[in-house]
Amino acid sequence: MIDLIWLGLLVVGLAVAAATGRVDQVTEAVMSSSQVAVETVIGFLGITSLWLGVMKIAEEAGLVAALARWLEPLLRRLFPGIPAGDPALGAVVMSISANILGVGPAATPLGLKAMQELQRINPHKHAASDAMVTFLAMTTSGITLIPATVIAVRAAAGSAHPAEIVGPTLVASTVATCVALLADRLLRPLAPVPPPPPGREEPAGPLQEPPAAPGHGPEAAAGRAGTGAVPAGHRPPGTAAPDAREQDPASEPPRRRGSRPARPRATPSGRRAG
Repeated sequence: MIDLIWLGLLVVGLAVAAATGRVDQVTEAVMSSSQVAVETVIGFLGITSLWLGVMKIAEEAGLVAALARWLEPLLRRLFPGIPAGDPALGAVVMSISANILGVGPAATPLGLKAMQELQRINPHKHAASDAMVTFLAMTTSGITLIPATVIAVRAAAGSAHPAEIVGPTLVASTVATCVALLADRLLRPLAPVPPPPPGREEPAGPLQEPPAAPGHGPEAAAGRAGTGAVPAGHRPPGTAAPDAREQDPASEPPRRRGSRPARPRATPSGRRAG
């Protein structure tokens, strides 16, 4: 959808420029804006790399895990659907920490990772869970303690005091986060989980053992132990299997036509051997 919006803006802008005879101004603006974009990116590349390195060091040193334990009581209230000790909680803490530091380029991949972890524990794969909605609300209106990206942009633009927006940014982001969380709690009962789309079923639950055949379940075994009855086809352990010919007379090989049955031969004792 966003691609269509951008395409529409470009087409409308070029059409208006051609209709008003300002194609040259549009071309000049495109060239100058490209140069400014490159200079701006280079300007805050250093501070972004600095905070990314700080976060990596904090992760390797165990500070992120300590922060997760410190924030766990609060996050357990905000995200009751996340099991205790699940990796999704650490991913959420990492993303929130990046938002607090105001590192936008670092917060984006961390937010995607947190969403993947939340989707992994989501019981309804076709819809966003309550934890995912709460996390999205916090990320969108996230509390920003140090707006590093905005400070870098202001410094690249030549601001005399690029860090003077820290106080107003903290107040505005705190109020926005409180309003977002309040709206999430109040509107949650009004948005139940929708049914899965046609042709798509929910993932099956844990596998269950198939029902036991008649005469082979635990109840049947208990009954046999009390009565001594043995079901048909059951052979006690330690006994030899019966001959297949005894079970099925039709399994005997057919006799050739004209052949006579073998006569019993006499033994020295006068008895006939079979």
